[in-house]
Amino acid sequence: MRRGFAAAVLLTACACLTSVAAQADAIYRWKDHSGIVHYGDHVPDAPTGRVDRIAVPATPEAMVRLRIEDGEGQHQAWADNALAGPIEVMLHFRRNDNIAGQPTLPARALVRANGSSLVANLYTVDSTRPGRFEVWMEGIPGDPNAKPTPFEYLVPLQRNSVRIDQGFDGAFSHRDAQNRHALDFAAETGTPVLAARGGVVMQVESDFDQAGLKEKYGGRANFVRILHDDGTMALYAHLQENGVHVRLGQRVRQGQQIGLSGNTGFTSGPHLHYVVQVNRGMRLESIPIRVRGPQGLLNF
Repeated sequence: MRRGFAAAVLLTACACLTSVAAQADAIYRWKDHSGIVHYGDHVPDAPTGRVDRIAVPATPEAMVRLRIEDGEGQHQAWADNALAGPIEVMLHFRRNDNIAGQPTLPARALVRANGSSLVANLYTVDSTRPGRFEVWMEGIPGDPNAKPTPFEYLVPLQRNSVRIDQGFDGAFSHRDAQNRHALDFAAETGTPVLAARGGVVMQVESDFDQAGLKEKYGGRANFVRILHDDGTMALYAHLQENGVHVRLGQRVRQGQQIGLSGNTGFTSGPHLHYVVQVNRGMRLESIPIRVRGPQGLLNF
């Protein structure tokens, strides 16, 4: 906790963490010549005997971070964007006693790629008594002012035949707004994944290695999110562990290989989940698209 403006303002800040790049890591254990056990984050130059690798489970990090700074008689709530594309954020009070925000909370802001934005100034309403508050922030990728333009997408897989296991409004997992117009392409693990449309790599995840239909696998799929010039975003999900072949901020062309299909996250088996989305004001919505395959336009 930090003390700020007025007599005794107690501040607690927390952010709603939304998945971005996970920190997959490992710890190494070995013994030196004296038999003393050591631990480190890399393999020693000249180990004696066996070096054991202890895996550290990957966990998602925040794509946006809430930062609180002291101002003159107030606190400033900033949003720091970790993505290579715009995000929209909303700041909320979780707890509030004698505190007001300018603008009034919940407050929204659009944060540019890899940038920061002041979301709100927080100050005491009655300066004769202390104020207490707790704030949290949520973030959604994309610019809510994006205007999709007609486009013919390519099949996002390098293969001669195409099979769609689940299409628009699929009963298994394509009933929510984010995935209503998603396509699940049958693909063996290791199948090259291609950019269906050119754009900038906005968000990546590549360190998860497990899959299943249990709740614990939700939000733990490897993926690439590509930002198109019209503000729409394509998501290529369930990629292989370490199967992302592009980097944040990289511009890719249509048909360029961006990764390898896999079986990670909440899934019943290997496939590529592909969807084009837009931010519609703090909510992601999928949009219908036209996709061309080796034999022409696909029907789904």
